[in-house]
Amino acid sequence: MRPKTLDHVALWVADRDRIADFATERLSMHVIDRTDKFTLVGTNARRGKLTLFEAEGPRERGALKHVALRVNDLEASLQGLDGIAVERTDGAAYFDVFEGLRLGLVEAQTDVEYDVDHVALFSADPAATAELYGPLGFSPSGEHRVEVGGAWVEFHEGEPGNPERPLLNHLAVLVDSSDEHLEEAQELGIEVADVVDAANTCAVFLWGPERVKIEYVEHKPTFALK
Repeated sequence: MRPKTLDHVALWVADRDRIADFATERLSMHVIDRTDKFTLVGTNARRGKLTLFEAEGPRERGALKHVALRVNDLEASLQGLDGIAVERTDGAAYFDVFEGLRLGLVEAQTDVEYDVDHVALFSADPAATAELYGPLGFSPSGEHRVEVGGAWVEFHEGEPGNPERPLLNHLAVLVDSSDEHLEEAQELGIEVADVVDAANTCAVFLWGPERVKIEYVEHKPTFALK
């Protein structure tokens, strides 16, 4: 497995327009794409994004603790969150949006504002879970976290459960060839959840540790999103 970057985090939400409006009005994102099934928001279609899939509510947080976005100037970015309760930590700030979604802003050098910095997941055994991400192409990076293309997935002590209506749909990583990753997954005996050929991408979805679904997505040569 050879993922290049963390491409997007996909969520199941009951009111995608409300969350998309928050992202565009408060976080300087824009709507990259909108279909009858999902809304894609971000600041650059080729970098970390949020995909909001329409689903029945209410949703349960399940495995997802938070999604953190990277900004060059935290104080300047927080001006857009006036009136929202923010929890400050060293070089970062976290806040609740809607439907159990918790976002964060992390100050770090970036050439794309609001790129995905990391995703935090609850895990019954963070150390063991981090190790299991190795065969999936994620590199060890400190205690209880793994890295892909300068972004991280962190594992925090907590029970992810098995909710009927989870908030997290899947994590997606960018690859050069989804077909090659499908073949490799089959050789390794990794459970394949789905294979999708879409207008701008083709992808294979695999079941990762603790039933977190991971998409290996290839941008087609005709990829036209911005």
